[in-house]
Amino acid sequence: MNVRAIKKVYFIGIGGIGMSAIARFFLQQGTTVSGYDRTETALTTQLIAEGFQIHFTDDVALIDRDAELVVYTPAIPKDHKELNWYKDNGYPVYKRSDVLQWITETLYSITVAGTHGKTTISTMIAYLLRETGYGCNAFLGGISVNYGTNYWGSSNDVAVIEADEFDRSFLKLRPDLAVLTAIDADHLDIYGTIDEIEKAFLQYTDNIKPNGQLVVKHGLHRIGEMKANHKMTYAFNDSSAAVYATNVVNRNGGYTFDVKGVNWSIEGFDLNIGGLHNVENAVAAIVVTRRLGIDPEKVKAALANFKGIKRRFEYIILNEQQAFIDDYAHHPEELAALIKSAKNLFPDRKCVVSFQPHLFTRTRDFAEGFAKSLDMADEVLLLDIYPARELPIEGVTTKMITDLMKNPNHKILSKDELVAYVAKTKPNLFVTSGAGDIDKLVTPIKEALSK
Repeated sequence: MNVRAIKKVYFIGIGGIGMSAIARFFLQQGTTVSGYDRTETALTTQLIAEGFQIHFTDDVALIDRDAELVVYTPAIPKDHKELNWYKDNGYPVYKRSDVLQWITETLYSITVAGTHGKTTISTMIAYLLRETGYGCNAFLGGISVNYGTNYWGSSNDVAVIEADEFDRSFLKLRPDLAVLTAIDADHLDIYGTIDEIEKAFLQYTDNIKPNGQLVVKHGLHRIGEMKANHKMTYAFNDSSAAVYATNVVNRNGGYTFDVKGVNWSIEGFDLNIGGLHNVENAVAAIVVTRRLGIDPEKVKAALANFKGIKRRFEYIILNEQQAFIDDYAHHPEELAALIKSAKNLFPDRKCVVSFQPHLFTRTRDFAEGFAKSLDMADEVLLLDIYPARELPIEGVTTKMITDLMKNPNHKILSKDELVAYVAKTKPNLFVTSGAGDIDKLVTPIKEALSK
């Protein structure tokens, strides 16, 4: 389908981070965009201010009956009235992933996949392309702090797309340049086994267009089976990778580092966001800019002003007395990287981590991994599981994690108790983490720490 020719589109689940990026793409090209979402959020409020027509009741009387295309998210329940009306009446109804497929078939497409790191790397790449004057259309799974949005457009027919493995939707994409960051066990409710997850990521690399390119993290399992005519590995401070960071130095909550490749090197990169894993993420983004032939001096200048992504090692407070970091980490590997980086940047401070488990299935499947990661913190404050799309599972609670922890300095608190505890103890290194609604506590915790 020619996405440039559509004049009216209706979104079911328009407030989702991935859905809203596509909606913004259509609105920017002059398409009339309207839609439904279950709840009003800061993002839907912003969308309405930008010109979108959005309602929050599942009501067929409120839909656009002239829509040429209906797009829905897989999170929408099967008994949704609006969705079923469109299907029953013969409208062209497609998933978000179908629209992204059409975009990758139409534009030169850079896709970023992996069980973690994809939001940061895709945002870094899109930011660098915009700031160096190369230009791109960015479809992101997070809000860029620099621009306050998850989408921006360009007259250059290049797309940067975060490729989501949930619901296998990323397998519809046809990238020209594919990035692969990590293959860990996740979404086992969808895939069942790690073997099935690995097969899906192998298929992702199979879908690269002829003469396309693969940028892949060095050392990933089954990397030898990944098919691409051109393959480049990247890493953090590992000289066995084709491209890697070296001479990494902590500086004011960020880092300076050099990047080395085969027969080339670039010195003096500045990254002013925290997290050693973000240095590695930056290396992946830098590799992409080299593939596109962008002047490395322009890349260096741009990277120094990169402010990160909302909820990805985001500094809420950073001064000589306190550091408050908020992060989306909801997998044991992400949580371990978060805590390790926080302690590395602030080694003389007591690291207090608050974690909200996300999904009953993920808590059940990774309880041991979460316990091991949280043991790295000096003190741990846990919330109840955020259910999202799931119903409770008997015996699966936050206590399942604490029962496996070796660190005795942990508590399970309510949200109100957490804010009160932080206000009382005033930790000088505090981290909130999780993919649920713990982000709603960021402002009250900031106020509690600032008093």
